Amino acid sequence: MSQGNLYILSAPSGAGKSSLIAALLAQNKTQKMMVSVSHTTRQPRPGEVDGVHYHFVSVAEFEQLIEQGAFLEYAKVFGGNYYGTSLPAIEKNLAQGIDVFLDIDWQGAQQIRQKVRSVKSIFILPPSLPELEKRLIGRGQDSSEVIADRMSKAISEISHYDEYDYVIVNDDFEQALADLNSILRSEKLTLDYQKQENQSLIAELLAK
Repeated sequence: MSQGNLYILSAPSGAGKSSLIAALLAQNKTQKMMVSVSHTTRQPRPGEVDGVHYHFVSVAEFEQLIEQGAFLEYAKVFGGNYYGTSLPAIEKNLAQGIDVFLDIDWQGAQQIRQKVRSVKSIFILPPSLPELEKRLIGRGQDSSEVIADRMSKAISEISHYDEYDYVIVNDDFEQALADLNSILRSEKLTLDYQKQENQSLIAELLAK
């Protein structure tokens, strides 16, 4: 069985990253792929399910996991809540040939690159800052103050785009989704992947 691929997807809020990931999974239901479920110490929001949206744990539990080296990456964010990616869960899914997607920011991406050299990273860019602001307003989820804060952070986040392997401009959603699918397909055609996937065939072809 071939090892699954680990992907990082990052973008400023409103660039369409979560929508692209959801559409990708919906379009590839027969493929072995999933989004990693992070651990967090914040309280569940209405409608959130433990183990589906997040693994909700106490601060003491999270800090114990840190001491055990159980996180591929983690951070303490504004408000004092921890967020982290479980290393054992990632390793288990990759070993089963499942492609795993990490929906994280550039800081988490930097941590993971130091630990997993084979990880592939993708940055989603908006077509413009005015369009990004328009999308944030159109979601109707945030106050004008929160939107202003997200916009101020967007430029800082976008400045790290050149740390990534791939960059997708989400101007036309269907094209951006096709681009994302193309990246996944190309990674399945690498020499290392094909040597695992078609080991028996290659041995047969070279038998004589």
